[in-house]
Amino acid sequence: MLRRAARRLEVRSVDLVPEHFNRTEGYRAAVAVAVPLLVAVALGSKEMSWAVFAAFWTCLCDAPAPDRQRRQILSAFAVFGALIAFVGSWSASATPTASMVAGPVMVFLIILLSSAFPSAGLLGTLLAVVAVVAVGFPADPGTATVQALAYLGGAFWAFLLITAFWRLEPTAPLRHATHAVVLRLIDMAEALVATGDGSHRDAQWHSNHAEHRRAVRLAVERLNTLLERYRNEPDDTLAPFLNARDALEKTFNALIALDHAFIHRSGTAVERIATADAFRAAMLGWPVDREETAPDDARLRRGIDRIRRIRGKQSDPLMIGCLIALENATDLLRPSPDAPAEIPPRTAGHPSGKLRFQPKYAIRQTAGVVWVYYAAMVFGLGYPYWASMAVIVVLQGGARITWTRGLERILGSLLGGSIALLLLHATHSAAILSLGAILLAAVAIALRTVNYTVFVIFLTMLFIIVTEMLQPGTGIASARVLDNMIGSIAAMAAVFAIWPETEPSPRDRIERGVEAHRAYIEAVRSEAPAAEIRAARRAAGLASIEAEVAVHGLPGLTRRWKKLPHADASALKDLREMAGEGAVAWHRRLAIRTSRPSPNT
Repeated sequence: MLRRAARRLEVRSVDLVPEHFNRTEGYRAAVAVAVPLLVAVALGSKEMSWAVFAAFWTCLCDAPAPDRQRRQILSAFAVFGALIAFVGSWSASATPTASMVAGPVMVFLIILLSSAFPSAGLLGTLLAVVAVVAVGFPADPGTATVQALAYLGGAFWAFLLITAFWRLEPTAPLRHATHAVVLRLIDMAEALVATGDGSHRDAQWHSNHAEHRRAVRLAVERLNTLLERYRNEPDDTLAPFLNARDALEKTFNALIALDHAFIHRSGTAVERIATADAFRAAMLGWPVDREETAPDDARLRRGIDRIRRIRGKQSDPLMIGCLIALENATDLLRPSPDAPAEIPPRTAGHPSGKLRFQPKYAIRQTAGVVWVYYAAMVFGLGYPYWASMAVIVVLQGGARITWTRGLERILGSLLGGSIALLLLHATHSAAILSLGAILLAAVAIALRTVNYTVFVIFLTMLFIIVTEMLQPGTGIASARVLDNMIGSIAAMAAVFAIWPETEPSPRDRIERGVEAHRAYIEAVRSEAPAAEIRAARRAAGLASIEAEVAVHGLPGLTRRWKKLPHADASALKDLREMAGEGAVAWHRRLAIRTSRPSPNT
């Protein structure tokens, strides 16, 4: 049910990845937050709230990456964060309006410097968050030092917990991402089996046309992005996941061809259904489950033998070609596949040896922070740093991403703030609120990459409860909601006002998609090298997704009030038809040219 919902949301630029739920990281975050929180409650020190938030932010900063890179990023976050906490708090105390200068200047410098390093995006964002929060607590040098030391203590404790005391398997993120692709492929195969000899849903245009293909392609791209982070890992660590990625690509292309056959009822229904069921059964036995640590070669060999038996009963060249591709894919997952992965060339720092700063994002976020401070003066906001935080975390890319993220944060803040308000009305027990905060930290971290709206709900509740416990004030819950709304709106305004991006229209994206698919079909028909065909196929798939998101995405809300033009709907359907035609041609060619299984094909 969650994956079905994800398929509906993805075309509207909203991520929902239930496979990314990580309870172990949640448990670890609970311990990381519990220790400084209990110390802060016991001491009754409001400065110790910095240790609580620092521990949580450090867990949030721990993005999937090789261990060495994670240690570097987390240690930088602890050290530079403490320095920023001190400078921000002290500089904001110079004059009553010093925060209006200190906040934007620090945000600009942090975002500008972090933009020069490809892996420092999340680090820069969280350091900028630390800066605006520090500016929101102006203090004399002595108090600022205490706050900075509390921050350093909380961050260093979480650093030790993550990197030494409670280490997780380094390749777990890769296994989870691979598992997510397999589940979407299984969904696609099961949908074909359920279709049977009936009419395929995609035979006619509908709003969620080709949702399975889109879901798989996006999951594969998430895996590709993660593999890029690990590309400098040892060959024996990286090779199994590169093999798995290649196996998933082969399977996906075969399922596209099979999907096309179901849409047009090519061949006999018996052969189509038997082939689709073979895909489902084979993938259910693949060793990419997050609980498995090593593939079972005997089980995979049995799976290959079963695929061969089914293939021997087929007469349609397309079904035979699809089963050959499935056999090759299954063979790639064996401990010692016949076609080992090709390890990509290693990278050694920036190819040019120079840092490349991106001032556009720094200026955008700085402008958003300035607008927020101005709004704080006009409307008398009690906690303007919450609005500044919203600007920084929402304004993370182009207009489409910012718009979607802003709406998600507003919704999450409304829900989270309302629930937190009810909880605070129900009890003021420090023990109950402390336990609630620890649980909220666990759930927030476990859900952080599942869905942004859900993450913000628990994040909002956590910050409101901890702030109410350690730094009580009037209207904290309602202020948090209002400030998040103002900050999100400021971020959306900044992305349109500062260096506005002129994105291609939906019609232009559709035309680009048509050209990409024509290039893919031409590569297949001309019998181009396999690598060239794979690249053309990927480009065509991504072009289709871009076109569909441009039509259905949240930034295009105005188009939701009128029916999609027939020409656009027909063109989007044609894109998927062309993808199917290319996949069918490839697998028929595979069946003709292959007399026996060969993973090198």
